[in-house]
Amino acid sequence: MPSLPRRIREHAAALPEGAPICPHALLHMGNRAAVDQALSRLARRGQLLRVCRGVYVRPIETRFGVRAPTVGTVISTLGALWGETIVPCGGAAANVLGLTTQVPVRLVYLTSGPSRTLRLLALTVRLRHAPRWQLVAPGQTSGLAVRALAWLGPQEVEDSLDTIARRLSPTDLAELSAARAILPAWIAGPVSALVARG
Repeated sequence: MPSLPRRIREHAAALPEGAPICPHALLHMGNRAAVDQALSRLARRGQLLRVCRGVYVRPIETRFGVRAPTVGTVISTLGALWGETIVPCGGAAANVLGLTTQVPVRLVYLTSGPSRTLRLLALTVRLRHAPRWQLVAPGQTSGLAVRALAWLGPQEVEDSLDTIARRLSPTDLAELSAARAILPAWIAGPVSALVARG
């Protein structure tokens, strides 16, 4: 019978990019201590990447060498694994909406779960716990608008409304309207103005 590390490698090779590999999902291959030891050995060899405590992913082999799975893919699979909402931070949202050309130096995501640090080879990704209102409409332009406004702060919100309004669809405006009840007053006011424009 193949060794436990080899069986784990074969299991990992069959998974899609960014799929999390956790010890508790491998207990059909061996006891917890043996699985933990095999995962640690594979990580030391670079055959698995330890993203955070108890979570590994398979590195992606290309003709140019080995790379980490894409950050977006890992974030998506971890959100599903942990049952959390995880979204790009306000600075990244503002960049997507054209409110700034500044690209965040650090990769930061907001999460409904606890704050954590993820590592993907040389890349560090920070997950920062955020209140529910900052996590509205994940994956939608309306959610980006809320997070961008929060990042801009009360002094700059008014100047950004025209740019944001051009990016919003009727569906986005409906989502913003529904979210107003949980937004802080200084964001709810500008959001109401956006909805009224629509």
